[in-house]
Amino acid sequence: MMLPEYDFMSDSTEETSTRFTTFITPGLKRFDLAITSTERFYGKKLVTDLQSGKTAIIGPDDLEQEGYLEHTFKLTEEEAGELAGFLYLVVGTVNFTD
Repeated sequence: MMLPEYDFMSDSTEETSTRFTTFITPGLKRFDLAITSTERFYGKKLVTDLQSGKTAIIGPDDLEQEGYLEHTFKLTEEEAGELAGFLYLVVGTVNFTD
């Protein structure tokens, strides 16, 4: 069987660390998250909502962007605010390595 010729832009393997966390916000919204730390993405975290399957690359600058969490994870403004409160504790500062 012949495989099609792929034009790889990037292909690498890296050891990562993933934090799995489940919590309920003061507004009673439950979040089940997988937060992956990697050397890619300029130190930002790869955040996956395990309930919806939606994933985003998130750093502090993204949390400052109005409507980002609402749009990305399909949340209400209140839910996004509560999630942002947690993520500010997790994402830390961005490290530009290039």
